[in-house]
Amino acid sequence: MNTQSAPCQGCRDGAGLDFNFSMAFQPIVDLIDGVPFAYEALVRGPAGEGAASVLSKVSNANRYAFDQQCRVKAIECAAAAGLIETGARLSINFLPNAVYSPAACIQLTLKTAKAVAFPTERLIFEFTENEEMAEPDHVAKIIATYRQMGFGTALDDFGAGYAGLNLLARFQPDIIKLDMELVRGLDASLPRRMIVDGVVKMCKSLGVTVVAEGIETAGELETLRAIGVRYIQGFYFAEPAFEALPVVQLPYFQKRLVA
Repeated sequence: MNTQSAPCQGCRDGAGLDFNFSMAFQPIVDLIDGVPFAYEALVRGPAGEGAASVLSKVSNANRYAFDQQCRVKAIECAAAAGLIETGARLSINFLPNAVYSPAACIQLTLKTAKAVAFPTERLIFEFTENEEMAEPDHVAKIIATYRQMGFGTALDDFGAGYAGLNLLARFQPDIIKLDMELVRGLDASLPRRMIVDGVVKMCKSLGVTVVAEGIETAGELETLRAIGVRYIQGFYFAEPAFEALPVVQLPYFQKRLVA
């Protein structure tokens, strides 16, 4: 992995942030064996307050430092929670518009991973399409650079934001995460099933892995499994746990074993 680059002075290596925050973790479960494929790091207040309490403090003036510190906090908290020993990956949300240079802005992340012995090949960086991207070519450059460095990339909330299909045509991340509104009540909605089925088939042809978010019922889960979605995230398996890895509830797998 070629990581030689000067630190990102634009991000100031995360310095200058005047508020504290922490992380919660929610598993992305592999339906084949019931083992978490990855854990997503979710921003929380220092005492476990909701993400909104933190995100409301992010501005144009501090978003670069905030993006850097999110990466640091996610890796440090995941290591402290025991994620390294599980063999699962760690998915970290990032702000594409807060990355000056992909190679330079990643240096503090690499330094943090090294300090806690976190394998960098198990890092996934996910970004959302909910915020309109002023420079899609810049995002494509970030994805290409991260891929060269051995990281995974994921497009979050696919189908909920700005021009999802256009973004997918422009660049292909390793993973897309279906927005929860697409899968909510999927088992009772033929249009939603047809749309999700079409997205899954398209992603399979493109070599992109699909993760379904927001699963809350057995009906949603069974429908997604039938369509061919392997990776699932939602309250049906586990709610996010503050600074800890939650216990994954496995009613789906227990039912299969009994049957």
